[in-house]
Amino acid sequence: MDAIFEATIQVLISDGLMRLNTTRVAQRAGVSVGTLYQYYPNKEALLFAVLQRHLALLVDAIEKACNDNQGATIEIAAEAVVKAYLHAKMAQAEISPALYRISIELDARELMDVATRRSAKAIEAMLTGTGNGRFTNPSLLAQTLTAALYGTVPAFCHQVLSAANGIEAEKQLTIMFRSYLVAHQGGAPK
Repeated sequence: MDAIFEATIQVLISDGLMRLNTTRVAQRAGVSVGTLYQYYPNKEALLFAVLQRHLALLVDAIEKACNDNQGATIEIAAEAVVKAYLHAKMAQAEISPALYRISIELDARELMDVATRRSAKAIEAMLTGTGNGRFTNPSLLAQTLTAALYGTVPAFCHQVLSAANGIEAEKQLTIMFRSYLVAHQGGAPK
């Protein structure tokens, strides 16, 4: 299955979403089309699985950053979440535009909802344990921050970002997260 996933990504990069088909993926993976169909009955199922794996990587990165930064200051926590998400996202920067189109074409709202709920839950847990902040409604803050990540980042990932632009995007998102959390520190927005 890993070979099929890798082959799908390679075909997405080399041929694009419109030219991707199960025959090309099977050839690139070194398996028969019949073998591919044992796991994925059609192109849509394959693309859905690739998108699901990509979202799992993003959520796993956020959850790890949140777990690793329990008790950290809100400034450090904000930076850790942004950095984790962007690094996971940029690791697949070449296919991000295709993944975004896949999510729209396959109407993957439910899949996105699961990913954002898991991310928001991890961020909320981290916020409740920050070393220098108390928040009246950490759940709402976590949902807002998650929406900012999942909504903002794809907007600038429609093209492959240069390294310099990736660094600048990380800087700007970190400022946004920190400012938002500092404004809500102690319970009420300042």
